[in-house]
Amino acid sequence: MNGHAASYILPLKWTGGGGIAELAAYLEDVGQWAEVLVVDGSPDEVFARHAAALPAGIRHLRPQFACRNGKVSGVLTGLAAASEERIIIADDDVRYSAAAFRRMIDLLQEADAVRPQNYFLTLPWHARWDTGRTLLNRALGSDFPGTVGVRRSILRATGGYDGDVLFENLELLRTVQAAGGTEIRADDLFVGRLPCSCRHFWRQRTRQAYDDFAQPPRLLLELSLLPALLVLLRRYGAAACLPAAAVVVGVAELGRRRRDGRQVFPATAALWAPAWLLERMLAVWVAVGIRLAGGVPYAGSRLVKAGNSLRVLRGRYAHVRAAR
Repeated sequence: MNGHAASYILPLKWTGGGGIAELAAYLEDVGQWAEVLVVDGSPDEVFARHAAALPAGIRHLRPQFACRNGKVSGVLTGLAAASEERIIIADDDVRYSAAAFRRMIDLLQEADAVRPQNYFLTLPWHARWDTGRTLLNRALGSDFPGTVGVRRSILRATGGYDGDVLFENLELLRTVQAAGGTEIRADDLFVGRLPCSCRHFWRQRTRQAYDDFAQPPRLLLELSLLPALLVLLRRYGAAACLPAAAVVVGVAELGRRRRDGRQVFPATAALWAPAWLLERMLAVWVAVGIRLAGGVPYAGSRLVKAGNSLRVLRGRYAHVRAAR
């Protein structure tokens, strides 16, 4: 692949230097396909170590936008500095193959935003657990990955997107839609990612549940599940759990089979879906408590808003839609 077909924006904020060698090796490969911009909000000492480790040609920048969500600050900084129209935004654990990258940039010729499908490259127990969530999302719609593709022009027309919300990927995609842009949900474009640490996995449980405040129908459904389970147990006892779990596994299996998912999701993946759903039944009620307490703790403050509704964003960007 000759020349730069896209700009690759990686927002980064690490408190330690572990893992930078592996990430640098990956970005060296990406640099053959794309202009790479690492927007690094790490402390000065860590920033300097990153600067020394990153390959020549990688643009290593400090965030320039004041956002309560640090990832959005990194993305907006990268968008302002990017040279290419086609943009790939990716978390630090995302690992594109050359084939996935080529397909992404091809799809960005057809749409203003592209949502691919993440899958875990290795499967410790907590990655299998989280894959249960992915499969249920695929069965009922589409998953939200740690990477998206977007055309630079539409986000420049909107002046970026709200950086004071928690669910930043949903906010970006809704902003594109509200501005009159088109989105492709490429559920068969599989992009690998590395599993997080077990400690980080546990920290994310209630925070991910809090994202549902940006999706009220989903939030209400998930809030209803624990009371429904308690009623089921009261009426029929623990024996009712087995057929209920079988239904959940069946739905997850539909997600695994959808759009060639069996290429990347192992045969046992759907068996983990009941465990994830039970976790979410509990975590979503904890998220309600966090909301009542003032929002999710984030970088020394609290984020109350998970995301703006599409209706609000359509009003905000009506002038962009009219100009397209």
